[in-house]
Amino acid sequence: MLAELKGLNEECGVFGVWGHPDAAQITYYGLHALQHRGQEGAGIVVKDETGLKCVKGEGLVTEVFSSDKIEQLNGTAAIGHVRYATAGGGGLENVQPLLFRSQTGSLAIAHNGNLVNATHLKHQLEGQGSIFQTTSDTEVLAHLIKRSGFSDLKEKKKNALSMLKGAYAFLTMTENELIVALDPNGLRPLSLGRLGGAYVLASETCALDIVGAEFLRDVQPGEILLINDEGIKSERFAMNVNRSMCTMEYIYFSRPDSNVDGINVHTARKNLGKQLALEVPIEADVVTGVPDSSISVAIGYAEATGIPYEMGLIKNRYVGRTFIQPSQSLREQGVKMKLAPVRGVVEGKRVVMVDDSIVRGTTSRRIVNMLKEAGATEVHVVISSPPIINPCFYGIDTSSREELIASSNSVEEIRELIGADSLTFLSVEGTIKAIGRPFEGGGQCMACFNGKYPTEIYEELENYQKC
Repeated sequence: MLAELKGLNEECGVFGVWGHPDAAQITYYGLHALQHRGQEGAGIVVKDETGLKCVKGEGLVTEVFSSDKIEQLNGTAAIGHVRYATAGGGGLENVQPLLFRSQTGSLAIAHNGNLVNATHLKHQLEGQGSIFQTTSDTEVLAHLIKRSGFSDLKEKKKNALSMLKGAYAFLTMTENELIVALDPNGLRPLSLGRLGGAYVLASETCALDIVGAEFLRDVQPGEILLINDEGIKSERFAMNVNRSMCTMEYIYFSRPDSNVDGINVHTARKNLGKQLALEVPIEADVVTGVPDSSISVAIGYAEATGIPYEMGLIKNRYVGRTFIQPSQSLREQGVKMKLAPVRGVVEGKRVVMVDDSIVRGTTSRRIVNMLKEAGATEVHVVISSPPIINPCFYGIDTSSREELIASSNSVEEIRELIGADSLTFLSVEGTIKAIGRPFEGGGQCMACFNGKYPTEIYEELENYQKC
């Protein structure tokens, strides 16, 4: 889906290596595999004999890191990050990893997720004398660690983590060790792998695959890993855990070749398509999916219904993030720069258009119009998720209920607004069944669909900043 046009932005992605002679190069390839999780900035911090060094910038991984820059990052350990920017959250100062220096040593932090009590903690820390250099909630962890009364870094971090609420997968590196932590609800994916004698951490298993690392296991909710030259050690920093993996990781965010908490994303999406076929019987001539996340769903829907699957929509992969926005009179043409219908496939056909979600509805309306302009006689829109009626406070860019078309419109009203001949969303029950995780409340977060948040939500989230 065209997330940048419709308002549903990707997550951040983290990658780390400990104990490999080419740590920075491995991290570069890992970040490249995670590029879909954020295109606004990228960074790598490497550990060498002299300490920690950082290279980061705004843009894609290939734009930030030239071969010369990578060659300068010699070391045996590294952490990296790709991010997307939200309102007020852009700028080079917010690109991660964040690197802090003090008389007792350096500390680098990379974070995927969002802290729902970040503003509250910032007020407390500023009252105690802290000065923040970024608008990122990630910086809160560094201040909490520094102000902890414990002498051992592990205990400092465990104490700091106990104060945080929300979603977080943290990679924290010093000159001596790499410390990894996942929030007690496990809202974001994080996997551990092995590459020769080195340990590798990644937001998705596809990044482990691309660097040739062997998948060992997923980091568990409330777990902290300590990795150094002596090996790896696992401890708990939270005993009261409640696994609540973000459902949108399966529906939209993760790459199809990733396994999220033991479930292959492509398979889960095909199952979503098959479940849609059971819930949405439609007479049509062709099925097509909106690239990229809906392709697997469309294939599953086509297999279950017997309606042929065709590539009715083509994504232009050469329109970069620096594309100049058109004038207001041409703004409606903007979507055509990134997506185009295949007239030979849809002309004179009744089309089932499969998409993963509808946020504001503007992009859905434009795609429906494009298909009809290309000659489709009917366009039936089926969505592989329930209506998004509640904002996400855990790192997805839907911070306001007013932005969500489904929060104030019925399905029929949305259908009229986007100009479809029919519109159907997958049921909550069907979503849970298709993905195949444990029962709701014990396996996945459905808050954006049903309003049941796995953590308490703070009032100051009206102006919160994401990773």
